[in-house]
Amino acid sequence: MPLDPKYLEILSKKEWSEEDFTLLNELAQKIRDRILEVVSHNGGHLSSTLGAVELIIGMHCVFNSPKDPFIFDVSHQAYAHKLLTNRWENFESLRQINGISGFTKPSESEHDYFIAGHSSTSISLGVGVAKAFSLQGTNQIPVVLIGDGAMSAGLAYEALNELGDRKYPMVIILNDNEMSIAEPIGAISKYLSQAIAGRFTQKIKGKIENILNNMPNATYLAKRFEESLKLITPGIFFEELGLDYIGPIDGHNLKEIIKALQLAKNIQKPIVIHAQTLKGKGYPPAEGHLEQWHGVSPFDRQKGTALSKSNAKSPTQVFSQTLLEIAKEDSKVVGITAAMPSGTGLDLLIKAFPERFWDVAIAEQHATTQASSLAKEGLKPFVVIYSTFLQRAFDQIIHDVGIMKTPVKFAIDRAGIVGEDGETHQGVFDIAYLNMIPNFVLFAPRDQATLSLCVHFANHLSSAPCAFRYPRKSFKLSEGIFKATPFELGKLEILKVSQSEILLLGYGNGVGRAYECLLELEKAGVACSLVDLRFAKPLDTQGLLSLGQKYTKWFVFSDSVKIGGIGQILSAFAQEHHLNIKIHSFEFADAFIPHGKVEAIESQLGLSAPKLTQQILQHL
Repeated sequence: MPLDPKYLEILSKKEWSEEDFTLLNELAQKIRDRILEVVSHNGGHLSSTLGAVELIIGMHCVFNSPKDPFIFDVSHQAYAHKLLTNRWENFESLRQINGISGFTKPSESEHDYFIAGHSSTSISLGVGVAKAFSLQGTNQIPVVLIGDGAMSAGLAYEALNELGDRKYPMVIILNDNEMSIAEPIGAISKYLSQAIAGRFTQKIKGKIENILNNMPNATYLAKRFEESLKLITPGIFFEELGLDYIGPIDGHNLKEIIKALQLAKNIQKPIVIHAQTLKGKGYPPAEGHLEQWHGVSPFDRQKGTALSKSNAKSPTQVFSQTLLEIAKEDSKVVGITAAMPSGTGLDLLIKAFPERFWDVAIAEQHATTQASSLAKEGLKPFVVIYSTFLQRAFDQIIHDVGIMKTPVKFAIDRAGIVGEDGETHQGVFDIAYLNMIPNFVLFAPRDQATLSLCVHFANHLSSAPCAFRYPRKSFKLSEGIFKATPFELGKLEILKVSQSEILLLGYGNGVGRAYECLLELEKAGVACSLVDLRFAKPLDTQGLLSLGQKYTKWFVFSDSVKIGGIGQILSAFAQEHHLNIKIHSFEFADAFIPHGKVEAIESQLGLSAPKLTQQILQHL
């Protein structure tokens, strides 16, 4: 059913009656019902977006989207925004292939200003927008909604630092869904900060400041009084940066939200509205700071339980349990993750060894640099981060790890296609950007057993930094098909030999894809050999030269982009050593991979075993 137009009409009003607020609260409930209806079926982000509903309704009441750009930080909070901007019925396609994105996406709607799947970008984007508006002489105001830990990353503070100096008009809504502020302080602060932000008070304050500028003693006293006043507000930090502050306000009280937003709009300065919200608001099982409800798979809405559970261990669980066993025996092993303790499996180790394993919040750069100094001091640091988020520490990987050659161990989770989160989260670039860095060792497991061996190999490698990657849910290769043998630095492994000139060469999860094709080719009467490259860097020179003498047609499988991927690495090797072979890569083309279920995306990209086999036969 479409949304009743009467709710949208209220958003365009300038003043609201009690009856209007009743309807706005009804709208908030309908939005929550729609989110729960779709996310329980499709999966998606839940607790954060449920908590931001009233804030987003308030934004649409006071500001004019898209004229006033709405900039969402880690825009998984923006489901209510999508529902209020002509996507109510299409919302049922959320995160499905060719459907509604789980994040804001300008190609989807003019109301979506920017793609945002990584955190802490919103204030920086807002500063850029505000500069453009200033140069263009317009009266538009960028409106930023930031929260969910995004204020723990350095980029947010770099932007705040300049904004406080430049004073561009901008509204920042800080969605505080974790902190708790004492009620008396909150009430006093709310009253004082809203009064201070009012037009009349601002006008009087400006006149008094002009008078006091010529009276040194009075200026000093006035400054001391204002500083003392700020001490009883939680906004002192923002005030010291040069930003005005309102709050804390109740982020679920529409009257309060709209009043604060109207004040902020009229002040024509950079201002922070501190709103306290409850994660999972309106759905009791998800209410509160419960990480498991941040992003969910399809679930039973009545019971609050997942619709399907696999008994098989995930690669993340295998990594976590292996590292835990090693840590029990080796006290030098330490670990760091960046705001993803349960997602990376490091929560088990933080619980077991809180003094040796740390969650440093959304700070991948800090995680990487501190790991280098930990390694320099003789410890064995594992930096455990999703492939898509490790990109954020690229400079530190080069400057603080690569150049220093410190033996930091990067465990790269969510490598390859991760599915419904789409372009911003597909883990397809790490091979390309790590391979170009001197001193690094890159390797990958093909199944759970070899993943466990990877962790042991990394732990014992003391001569250089290293990185190993593994997929999100499962390996394509079933356990036990090939015997798991320990990793030897820079050595490949031949898994199956034939007299044919055809070689299928896999790296990491690509070995499973290659094996699926081998079985299909054998059904078609085509024999071929299978090799697990194991190491992307250093390459097995003697092993590859030997293969080049026996096989003239190489087909490469790896969950990586083609540019800078395994195929190009091997092509460069073949050229350098004058090998007379033809190499064809089945890695990802030069385009960002859209959202959707992994199987649907692979089929769309022509990466299913039958489609790959058909391509191989055409090449032959």
